[in-house]
Amino acid sequence: QVQLVESGGGLVQAGGSLRLSCVASRSISSIRHVEWYRQASGKQRELVAQVGSPEGPEYADSVKGRFTISRDNAKRTVYLQMNSLKPEDSAVYYCYIPSFDWGRGTQVTVSS
Repeated sequence: QVQLVESGGGLVQAGGSLRLSCVASRSISSIRHVEWYRQASGKQRELVAQVGSPEGPEYADSVKGRFTISRDNAKRTVYLQMNSLKPEDSAVYYCYIPSFDWGRGTQVTVSS
């Protein structure tokens, strides 16, 4: 199996920060494009951030300037640094890497 395991979520107050991690079960060095999604309760899964295009990292307008996607191929890990969190950022966060199964996600809850 080719698995992804997300971690780093939790409960944080508005204005706080969290760093999410996504560890892959095998090397991701040859995979250019990786993404982070989120799904709030009762809503569709939405793309939050992606890296791998020639233009560099891209972000949803709602998180631009607050979230940063990065990767460490040696650790088979993709990160999502989230700053200045807002209650509307509350969701389950998933990473997506082509050829890997979706992970279970990590819950982020931001209190007002």
